[in-house]
Amino acid sequence: MIAVVLAGIIALALSLFFTPLFVRVLTRLSWGQFIREDGPESHHSKRGTPTMGGLWFVTAAVFAYFVAKLIAGETPTLSALLIFWLSLGCGLVGFIDDYLKVKKEQSLGLGGWAKIIGQVLVGGVFALVAINFPNDAGVTPASTAISLFRDTSIDFFVMGTVVGVILFVLWILLITTATSNAVNLTDGLDGLAAGTSILVFFAYLIISFWQFSQSCVYKPEVTGCYQVRDPLDLAVVAAAFAGALVGFLWWNTSPALLYMGDTGSMAIGGAVAGFAILTRTELLLIVLGGLFLMEAGSVILQRLYFKATGGKRIFLMSPIHHHFELKGWKEVTIVVRFWIIAGALVLVGVALFYAEWVVLSG
Repeated sequence: MIAVVLAGIIALALSLFFTPLFVRVLTRLSWGQFIREDGPESHHSKRGTPTMGGLWFVTAAVFAYFVAKLIAGETPTLSALLIFWLSLGCGLVGFIDDYLKVKKEQSLGLGGWAKIIGQVLVGGVFALVAINFPNDAGVTPASTAISLFRDTSIDFFVMGTVVGVILFVLWILLITTATSNAVNLTDGLDGLAAGTSILVFFAYLIISFWQFSQSCVYKPEVTGCYQVRDPLDLAVVAAAFAGALVGFLWWNTSPALLYMGDTGSMAIGGAVAGFAILTRTELLLIVLGGLFLMEAGSVILQRLYFKATGGKRIFLMSPIHHHFELKGWKEVTIVVRFWIIAGALVLVGVALFYAEWVVLSG
């Protein structure tokens, strides 16, 4: 428990107090944001604001985790390392994208397929490692079954080992690429992605800690116990990410001193996907990350409708937060209202998770 608290406090302190120093470094490197020409006119004034802030808050989260574990006298677990792998790997894809934008001095970096290939490589390694290396109780970090509040009866290995592994890897790649890109699309207004992600990480902190308190290792007699590997350490990682983002949000609210860039948004998406998989709550992510789904869904709907109708649009601009900008809503108004939506979805998701345990445990 001490590691959970320490990780959150250390990450918060690092991100809150040292971000201005990191901004100076980015300013000297001239790593500033480039704005898409077809975007809202109000965004043009943001051109040149330091970007790639994800480099710092992800570093703060990782550093805080290892320091907390060291102080608590605990050994890092495979589950935590897998979360960091997925986050840092997706973040690296985002960093390359950000760097190319800075180098070319334009708003376009990596192509869409290049991003997907990078995410697939990272997610593929994650998937294969996650279903191996069982602990003493025989539990691997991930399960080959599709999960909602816990594993369901739908197991990919019913199709045989070879086909099962292929289907499992494809399932993990779908979750990873969809979540990473959805968070990336959400990162379009000052503080929007950061604030929403804090709520989601707090949800996984609660879920992971509850799974630890009701673990089948410690309470095998409980009907609703959880067969999840390293749940307490997942709570430590969630606390580290939440703390780092709270500190970052202080500087990222409107008018932002620093943007997270694709480096940060894709890293967050990778971490969120990792939590959904390792806590065995994959389908519950649809509710917990409902705002991310809403943002990505608006882009998909816009493109499909545009092609089907020969140029007509559903929204004034997608992702949907730009639609409300063009309707005259102030940026802060949109962000706060979207935070409220995200918070409501997180509350519903956590409530459903707890209600399922109540029903099973009697």
